[in-house]
Amino acid sequence: NEEDLPLQLFLLLSLSLINKCLQTGSTALLRGLVEGQRILSRAKRGWVWNQMFVLEEFSGPDPILVGRLHTDLDVGSTPIKYVLAGEGAGTIFAINEITGDIHAMKRLDREEKAEYTLTAQVTNRDTDQPLEPPSEFIIKVQDINDNPPQFVEGPYRASVPEMSQVGTSVTRVTATDADDPVYGNSAKLVYSILEGQPYFSIDPNTAIIKIALHGMDREMREEYLVVIQAKDMGGHMGGLSGTTTVTVTLTDVNDNPPKFSKSLYEFVIPEELGIGQPGGKVKANDRDIGENAKSTYNIIDGDEKDVFEITTDAQTQEGILRLKKPLNFETKKSYTLKVEAANIRFDPNSGSPFKDTATVKIAVEDSDEPPVFSKPTFVLQVDENAPINTVIGTVTARDPDVTGSLVRYFIDRHTDLERQFNINVDDGKITLAKPLDRETDMWHNITVTATEIRNHSQISRAIVAIRVLDINDNAPEFATEYEAFLCENGKPGQVIQTVSAVDKDDPIQGHYFEYRLIPEMLNNPNFTIKNNGDNSISVLAKHDTFRRQKQEMYFLPIIVTDNGNPPMSSTNTLTIRVCGCSREGIVQSCNVEAYVLPIGLSMGALIAILACIILLLVIVVLFVTLRRHKNKPLIIKDDEDVRENIIRYDDEGGGEEDTEAFDIATLQNPDGINGYLPRKDIKPDLQFMPRQSGGPNGVDVDEFINVRLHEADNDPTAPPYDSIQIYGYEGRGSIAGSLSSLETASSDSDQNYDYLREWGPRFRRLGELYSVGESDKET
Repeated sequence: NEEDLPLQLFLLLSLSLINKCLQTGSTALLRGLVEGQRILSRAKRGWVWNQMFVLEEFSGPDPILVGRLHTDLDVGSTPIKYVLAGEGAGTIFAINEITGDIHAMKRLDREEKAEYTLTAQVTNRDTDQPLEPPSEFIIKVQDINDNPPQFVEGPYRASVPEMSQVGTSVTRVTATDADDPVYGNSAKLVYSILEGQPYFSIDPNTAIIKIALHGMDREMREEYLVVIQAKDMGGHMGGLSGTTTVTVTLTDVNDNPPKFSKSLYEFVIPEELGIGQPGGKVKANDRDIGENAKSTYNIIDGDEKDVFEITTDAQTQEGILRLKKPLNFETKKSYTLKVEAANIRFDPNSGSPFKDTATVKIAVEDSDEPPVFSKPTFVLQVDENAPINTVIGTVTARDPDVTGSLVRYFIDRHTDLERQFNINVDDGKITLAKPLDRETDMWHNITVTATEIRNHSQISRAIVAIRVLDINDNAPEFATEYEAFLCENGKPGQVIQTVSAVDKDDPIQGHYFEYRLIPEMLNNPNFTIKNNGDNSISVLAKHDTFRRQKQEMYFLPIIVTDNGNPPMSSTNTLTIRVCGCSREGIVQSCNVEAYVLPIGLSMGALIAILACIILLLVIVVLFVTLRRHKNKPLIIKDDEDVRENIIRYDDEGGGEEDTEAFDIATLQNPDGINGYLPRKDIKPDLQFMPRQSGGPNGVDVDEFINVRLHEADNDPTAPPYDSIQIYGYEGRGSIAGSLSSLETASSDSDQNYDYLREWGPRFRRLGELYSVGESDKET
């Protein structure tokens, strides 16, 4: 209708402007929208509901006009106020309260937020009363190309086999663009190679990197650096771009055969080289790596190639030439071998010869070798009765060297400790040094050494086994000491004992023994012998009248002869005891005393009784011996060794009163006898009388010591050394004074001690000390 015509014109104009904006990328859309709003505002009163504003994201510093709100009530007479609310109102978006213009105050980024929802309101400026109902509208942020492509997963590493065909895929890269992929070409990417041609190419849409050059060889170049670019806007001018690197490594394939560094190898090997020892090394180089470079070596041709073998060193990939058999310069001086090196892993359908060959020439170097015996072991024989210096045999050895040194022979005496044999040092003849006895040693194993005269260090050894041959030099004898038992109630012809013989000799044809009784026993009335045909005989009884009371024991001499040359014989005696047996023929008693023994007391019981008696006697003897040892003193001391005041107790009795040592307490107190006061009316016992002591000035003590020393020197039983003893005494200067009556001023000094002289000569000296003469009184 006519009323909607302005709206239709606005829509047509908006579509035209949008199309133009898409083609030119300008900001004309914003102006068209603003102009369309003005037309719409003039065409219709009030708000336009659900109105949308489209605004390009921008990054400039100045505010940008988004749109204008208008109401028909804004005629100039009414005080109107425009109010904006919603997302970003007051911060990102600001509105002019009078004109209704909306401006973007901050940078808009579609990648952060693509649209905003806001609410417009018209109020009375004076009363804040709403004049129009609230109107909600949307501000949509239009994308612009402001984000370059980015390779999030880069830089890349990839590998591809060498010699791959053109077009072989290597890897794929991926770039991302934060711009809107559905609007315009801001997020449309195109890939290209900036660096890495002509070796590689990339699909511009899928970003797959491929081989672009034929015959890329790892051995020529192993690693390549490829630079990939991603550009938006479909690759057109003005688009943004991003780059990444791809490191492409060519992996190895087995496309190179092993190759010897030279076609001819020459080695010099000494002839004494041991079995299994390395004699030389060869190597075939392979330009490949890893398993593709591993090779194995073989000897494919050559003279006597079984003398050598070649093995592969797993670490160095070298072929090691080793010896399988001993070398001999005198026999063969050189060898020529053909060696092949072949890859372990290869494609047999490839047609390439993954192998190489080389020639190895080996020169044998002559060495001074020890003598060589004609045989490693010599076996000789000698009769055991051979005389001294008999030649048993000869050993021979020679010097294998070209010079051919003379050889001397010796016996290793560690193998012939008894020096049973000798050897001629020049010709190797072994002779007998001592008599032999086959029955003692049947074999003698000795070691003979051969030494070069020019070089004594060149020694070789050989074993000589000497067998001692048997001669008939031992007579046969009973196999054991037989003791036969004959029952009294036996029958005539009863076998008493089976006898066999042994012989230390060992004849080749075996043993055969002949048994017979001595000539004196040929008509023996009691016994006879019977040959059993197996080198044994049976002894038979001739009658049944044997009685122990008559004869308890019989002796039967038997001659045993062997079949040697000359034959040897010996006489052996068989002891036969007459025994009492049971009805079954079991022996019960074999001596005459058994008849007089009481019933029930056997010989075993008598032996047990005797053993008990002997054991009892042994116990008594041991008991008496122990008692005698117990009474002896444990420590034996010399009775005359009295260097100290040693008190000995040898017997039971009175302790210190029984000692013979002098009382040292007397010497320690020369002023008097400690605690002892002699009585006048009792004659003292000589055994307990104290010894004499000196006066106050100690003169008598010195005399006493001298007397004792003189007695000890003249005593023949005293030890052969002097014993000097020094005694210090105490008590001088005591505040209590002396207790001796000799120094007191009391009336005791008038006491008469003449009775001491009556006690005998032993107390004469004591009487002289206590007696005071007239001259003394006057002094």
